Amino acid sequence: MIQVTDEAKVKLLALMKEEGKDSDAFVRVGVNSGGCSGLSYDLGFDTNENEDDKSFEDNGIKIVVNKKSYLYLIGTILEYSGGLNGKGFVFNNPNASRTCGCGESFAV
Repeated sequence: MIQVTDEAKVKLLALMKEEGKDSDAFVRVGVNSGGCSGLSYDLGFDTNENEDDKSFEDNGIKIVVNKKSYLYLIGTILEYSGGLNGKGFVFNNPNASRTCGCGESFAV
């Protein structure tokens, strides 16, 4: 399961509204090959669930993850950091053995 902090929830809801997403939309989180550490995070909005997806809700946000990505993301906390030095969405992943300097890729 992925946990969503209050700050991330506020930003996700604002982005959904800004992009005109309806109530059927949810957050899709995934892991792709690539990035300087080997794996990179993918975050977006979607309205179609696939048969192999895992679906759950945290802090009022519906999150859908494909089965393969879920194994890499169990226990992750999705945060949002704004402000002058903010980085945007941050994945605090306890499964990552190493991350790159930008925090957008990881290795297990």
